Order: sequence, then C-alpha cells, then structure tokens
Amino acid sequence: MPKNKNTSKVIHFMENCVLVLIVIATIYAIGEEIHLVIVNRTVSVGDLLLMFIYLEVLAMVHSFFESGKVPVRMPLYIGIVALARYLILDMKNMDDWRILSITFAGLILAITVFVIRIGHIKFPYPKVPGGEE
Repeated sequence: MPKNKNTSKVIHFMENCVLVLIVIATIYAIGEEIHLVIVNRTVSVGDLLLMFIYLEVLAMVHSFFESGKVPVRMPLYIGIVALARYLILDMKNMDDWRILSITFAGLILAITVFVIRIGHIKFPYPKVPGGEE
C-alpha cells in the first residue's frame, strides 16, 4: 500500500498538536499542585508522587518528540507510581484484600517492566536499512 504523504503530514501535525496540549495540561496541573502545597504550607509524599507522575508524563512526551515512539515502559512506570500514591493516600481506609491486590498489581507492573527490559536486551529490534530506528 503506497504512503500518502499529505495524510501522513496531517496525522503527524495532529499528533504534535495533541502532544502540545498534553504538555500544557500537565504544566497547568503541576502549577495547581504547587499552588496547593503553598496554600496548605505542607508537602506530603502524595504531593511529591503526583508531581513525579507529572514529570513522567512530560518525559514520555519528550521521548515521543525525540524518537516518534513512546516506550512501553514509561506508562508502566507511571502506573507503578500511581498505585504507590494510591496506597499511601488511602491505606487507612482500605481493607487487607484491597491493599494486597493493589500491591500485587504493582508487582505485576514491575515484573512486566523487567521482562520488557530483558526482552530489549536479548531480542533487540532489527535495524531497518534507510528507515527510522
């Protein structure tokens, strides 16, 4: 199937527009979180983890701008941090089974990251001659 350059350009432009919107929304969310920290005059671990999640989102967008690809590991890292934040913030209100299930979900994500990293080392993507890496 031949590539239509105009369609490809439009899609690439739309991707970039959405990425810029994601960056703007993430920066806004970071600003809101910093504002709350200043107003409350306290910084909790939950606040720091939320800012770390925002940082990972920005890193993921940066990675996409640089390479045109999103590494699968980035959303997994965000998921791990989000689960950790959820546990830290709501642990007192959770029953034992919920805590165990969330912990198990985090473990599954961590194992998934490990397997993907091993897979990239043992079975790297083949290089395409004259194409993008």
